[in-house]
Amino acid sequence: MASHFPSDNEDGGLVAKGRAGDNAEPLSISEISNLLKRTVEDRFGFVRLRGELSGVKRAASGHLYCALKDDKAVLDGVMWRGNAERLPFRPEDGLEVVASGKLTTYPGRSKYQIVIERMELAGEGALLALLEKTRARLAAEGLFAAERKRSLPFLPRTIGVVTSPTGAVIRDILHRLADRFPSRVVVWPVLVQGQGAADQVAGAVRGFAAMPDGHPDRPDLVIVARGGGSIEDLWSFNEEVVVRAIAECSIPTISAVGHETDTTLADYAADRRAPTPTAAAEIAVPVRAELAATLADFEARKKRAILRPVQLGRERLQARAERLPTPDALLQPQAQRLDELAERLRRGLRDRAAQGRERLSELRLSPAILTRNLREAQRALAGQKLAPGLVERPLAERRERLAALQRVMRSLDPDTVLRRGYVRVTGPDGRTLTDKAAATKESALTLKFRDGDLDVSPAGSPPPPIPPRRKPPKKGTAPKQDDLFG
Repeated sequence: MASHFPSDNEDGGLVAKGRAGDNAEPLSISEISNLLKRTVEDRFGFVRLRGELSGVKRAASGHLYCALKDDKAVLDGVMWRGNAERLPFRPEDGLEVVASGKLTTYPGRSKYQIVIERMELAGEGALLALLEKTRARLAAEGLFAAERKRSLPFLPRTIGVVTSPTGAVIRDILHRLADRFPSRVVVWPVLVQGQGAADQVAGAVRGFAAMPDGHPDRPDLVIVARGGGSIEDLWSFNEEVVVRAIAECSIPTISAVGHETDTTLADYAADRRAPTPTAAAEIAVPVRAELAATLADFEARKKRAILRPVQLGRERLQARAERLPTPDALLQPQAQRLDELAERLRRGLRDRAAQGRERLSELRLSPAILTRNLREAQRALAGQKLAPGLVERPLAERRERLAALQRVMRSLDPDTVLRRGYVRVTGPDGRTLTDKAAATKESALTLKFRDGDLDVSPAGSPPPPIPPRRKPPKKGTAPKQDDLFG
């Protein structure tokens, strides 16, 4: 086989010269690099490589640079920004992935590399390893700490639901809420799997939290819900952007992703995890019928508590009333005493009458006895010696007392002052009037002067007739029987 290189016995020259029969012109480095680039790209236009990521870094431009390696070789890789932004997971060192793309060369460094168009985790084990690694990293930051969990509102007025608007999840939640306690629900429609689902879920949670207080659509509780599926289907809820959005949400959240056996990182970040979306609705609101029964029970207990003192007081009053004596029992001693006094009165009257009858029978009022008693009384009167001094002394004392009373009467007589020019005003009944008000009420007045009376009356009315005065009886004339009150 002929060699294209000069043999050892050929003389070399200082200046490159063409040789006989050699028609290959020397190539530039760029030319050979381009030839190699086309050859590699034509031969390996599409390859799928499995390897472990190493040296993963994302440039400011958004491009992703990494290396794929196994136990014997290393291959550089690059993923342009458009494809890197559509990755369903976050590439990290140590992950085993399957990269699809084409091989090419990089003339600037004389290296070959793979331009990755799609990157997937190499099996479920790698996916679980990534999940555990992400969970440990976020837990170390305190995003899953129990002290960060907040209590859910007892009865939220508005409930925000982040889920797909066309799936069965939202219908199950609305149906369960209607059965337990009808509430106002605000749905933020998002994709729950696939490309861009994580960003939409995170944006919805942050959107609810960004609503100002008093906004009509600001919820009191947020439910992040999705139906069951494989770990790949639920992977959007394991994304760091979703976990951080739920952990930073100022509104209490419930994570209801998948079935009861499914667990995502969103469950760790939420304030409460629900095994299913239906269970999330049950956790969110109480049962209205149970609340009504509880309120009715509280109302009954309140009434019993209010009426209990009244009932106890009534029972005590009844017990004391039963111990009180009856009116008949209270009056029996007095009635008995009254009967005894009445009986004693009757006996006393009978005894007094009997004694009177006995004394009357003893007197024996006969004419002879009366005549004898009269003679004995006359003899006793005749035997009395009445001295003049015994009679005159009491008369003199009574005369002095009478004179003193006359002097007092004259000093108190209202007509005594009439001699000094005063006038006494009397009414028709002879009563002395002392003030103007009493005088104006009378129909006629009498003015008593020292030398006589003068009757006056209001203008235009005749004076009332003066009743005749009764003349005093003449001295020495004995009064008649009908003059006793004259």
